[in-house]
Amino acid sequence: MSLFLATLLPGLFLVLLGFPLLLRNEGAATLLISFPRSPSAARIFFGGGAVWFLYNVWHLSMADFGEYHVLLCLAFGAIALLAFKCVPDFLAVRGVAVLMLLSATPLLNAAYMEYNHPQRLFMVTLVYIGIALALWAGAQPWRARDFLSWLFARPGRSRGMGGLLAAYGLLLCGLAFTY
Repeated sequence: MSLFLATLLPGLFLVLLGFPLLLRNEGAATLLISFPRSPSAARIFFGGGAVWFLYNVWHLSMADFGEYHVLLCLAFGAIALLAFKCVPDFLAVRGVAVLMLLSATPLLNAAYMEYNHPQRLFMVTLVYIGIALALWAGAQPWRARDFLSWLFARPGRSRGMGGLLAAYGLLLCGLAFTY
């Protein structure tokens, strides 16, 4: 992945997430509030994270337990399927956490050793914040529900968060074109 794309994609994601909050879109608010316990969101995000993880396990090198990749894929695939049955609560939040952790690698690899582009640090900082939030949300996924309840308790909070996300996203989109 190029540094341009690694900066542009998170920027577009933040803009797409921030503008509905900034404009106080009721549909987006309802969707976000119901997101943590949504079974369809769990299928999309946790299922997508499981598929991406299993793809990575399948392509392990021999130095990284590659000779056992079939056995590992079967075990982790069974665990992912059983998660839908045994722990369905907040599976969407855990899925987003998995996707954030998996997407951090290509984003950070694109910025690795690019010392002649100091503006890359805006994207790298966002990715490290995302990693910290993903670890926290993966361990305590009910906190996402509490945060969303707090966020939509007053209209100014969601608009402020939306403005912050959209502004940072626009900054990243602009910086992507400076490489």
